[in-house]
Amino acid sequence: MRHLIDPMDISMTELKDLLDLAEEIIKKKEDFNQVCKGKILGTLFYEPSTRTRLSFEAAMLRLGGSVIGFSDAGVSSAIKGESIPDTIRTVSSYVDIIAMRHPKEGAPKLASYYSFVPIINAGDGGHYHPTQTLTDILTIRLKKGQLSNLTIGLCGDLKFGRTVHSLIKSMSSYGNKFILISPQELQIPQYIKMELFNKNSSFMEVESLEDVIDKLDILYMTRVQRERFFNEEDYIRLKDSYILDKEKLKLARKDLCILHPLPRVNEISYEVDDDPRACYFEQVKYGMYIRMALILRLLGVM
Repeated sequence: MRHLIDPMDISMTELKDLLDLAEEIIKKKEDFNQVCKGKILGTLFYEPSTRTRLSFEAAMLRLGGSVIGFSDAGVSSAIKGESIPDTIRTVSSYVDIIAMRHPKEGAPKLASYYSFVPIINAGDGGHYHPTQTLTDILTIRLKKGQLSNLTIGLCGDLKFGRTVHSLIKSMSSYGNKFILISPQELQIPQYIKMELFNKNSSFMEVESLEDVIDKLDILYMTRVQRERFFNEEDYIRLKDSYILDKEKLKLARKDLCILHPLPRVNEISYEVDDDPRACYFEQVKYGMYIRMALILRLLGVM
């Protein structure tokens, strides 16, 4: 039995296999619409989610399976004080695979010790979000035709942004250069920098988006996350640090690919949505297909 907790739980060979399968699903959707008939996905979301939860549910339904679960810990026995191990022992008795989101780092890892079925980490606090990383990587491969020798700019909340941490860990294996754009208070954590050092990955830290946007193949925008701040004043001071608009895009390459894990607040102006370089809504669609591929592989269906 395999779990997906950390983006590095998948080898480069397995990642290529998943990406290939996702592309096959995109091309031949009708061939996959009953392959998980009789299988049940459990969605345990202790933290709010729109895209991740619904894309998991849509993925399983499109494969012919079923879904049970909760989208709010307040409607589960967690509100009564039930522990994660007890919840997991219970739910994994009913389902074939579980997607779990939790505000505390390490909660899905803990769950994997007690589960009778595969656990997929759908986001744990400011730690990791491996299926968003799979989504991002699939989007990059489809849009750029390659995963290596790219200059990737990550902009905004790099301290608490679990999607950023996961993407760096994965894409650093492909010989890419990273430009980390953030205010000092939201710089990338030291342990992620150590990942880059250990892989001899080239990276630089800057505070100005305008100074580096012309160098980027990929621009990964992120929101400043209110829910990760203990101090409301700090959030208000930093929340509009970076706003991507048409004026800034005049400085960018014509083949720039703009990604965002969503939801956005103010960091990408709505006027950017019509720019052909804006790929974040396609990114949402690809997220469902890569999750379909992941479910198939973890269940051993294909």
